[in-house]
Amino acid sequence: MIRRTIASRLEELANRMPAVAVTGPRQSGKTTLCRMVFPEREYVSLEPLDTRDYARTDPRGFLRQYSGDVIFDEVQRAPDLFSYLQEAIDADPAPGRFILTGSQHFGLSEAISQSLAGRVGLLHLLPLSLEEVRRFERAPEELWETVWSGGYPRIHDRGLDAADWLRDYTATYVQRDVRQVLDVTDLDAFTTFLRLVAGRTSQELNRSSLGSDAGVTHNTARSWLSVLETSFIVFRVPRWHRRFRKRVVKAPKIHLVDTGLACRLLGIREPGQLPTHPLRGPIFESWVASEILKWRLHRGLDPAMSHYRETRGVEIDLIVEVGEKILGIEAKSGATVASDFTRGLRVLGDLVRDSPESGSFEGRLVFGGDSPQERSDARVVPWSEVQREAW
Repeated sequence: MIRRTIASRLEELANRMPAVAVTGPRQSGKTTLCRMVFPEREYVSLEPLDTRDYARTDPRGFLRQYSGDVIFDEVQRAPDLFSYLQEAIDADPAPGRFILTGSQHFGLSEAISQSLAGRVGLLHLLPLSLEEVRRFERAPEELWETVWSGGYPRIHDRGLDAADWLRDYTATYVQRDVRQVLDVTDLDAFTTFLRLVAGRTSQELNRSSLGSDAGVTHNTARSWLSVLETSFIVFRVPRWHRRFRKRVVKAPKIHLVDTGLACRLLGIREPGQLPTHPLRGPIFESWVASEILKWRLHRGLDPAMSHYRETRGVEIDLIVEVGEKILGIEAKSGATVASDFTRGLRVLGDLVRDSPESGSFEGRLVFGGDSPQERSDARVVPWSEVQREAW
């Protein structure tokens, strides 16, 4: 297995915080990461029923077994343990005593905020970024194969068929885990909902329309989306807060975190279907958005991502605020840069520069071609170099 980009941040936090928690979607590599970074530590999984029962019924006795530094995997399985971890940390706040991993939709973040606030560093591990995928010997080299196969580590580490693995992942983790949290009884409705969400990737979110198309209520759609988001299946990009005296769309955009999973849910069976698929552009935009999200989260940064669209006028796919600098980002799947690709970036750049609020503006155009360019309105970034930018 390759070294993950987030490993350096994990080491840094473990050197100054008593506990570090790593959360993320199922099969994103949390356990492998922690065991690779800390190979000498004792490792304890709370997945087995007997271990879980011990941690739940006698938490003090359970913790006394591990006087040295330890990794507790799937720690959300024993939520009452967090109060006793707090007690142990307060008694001995030495850095790096506990490394915790877990799935957020089972309540990990809530338990941390209630019991371990100020005592734990929190990191989010998403599937592989492009720079990480390329650390494997058999990494895909072509754009649409990269987008179609996605970034779940096991696919690339073991050279598995992405379509087969993602089919099993959807049934085993997405449908089972999310249904367990939501107590979903109508599997057909939930499966339809998942596919509809995938079909709306990189679009503005309309819960009422989504629920209506899936045959469920607005409240049900909102509940299902919330769990998909905390499960790192989807993420929302809110609208940008600046208005410039313009009428702007307030709805957030929704993206699937992994485009391989999006393709699986949309029935795209092979990468050769993507170049002519009607959702090719939105899928590429979600791939770019996800790569930028990974770049930031895997370095311990807040997402700081938004989008901007006026009701009659300019639209920008992504905006990232880096200190006082504002990055406007457009994603275009075409291999050739057309003259109108950077129009929105030019208009928004003028609005920012004319605004009384401080801050500089830089444009980026990420496209499906291979040659970088420096244009007056934006830096043109080939898809293959997206992880070389400082987002």
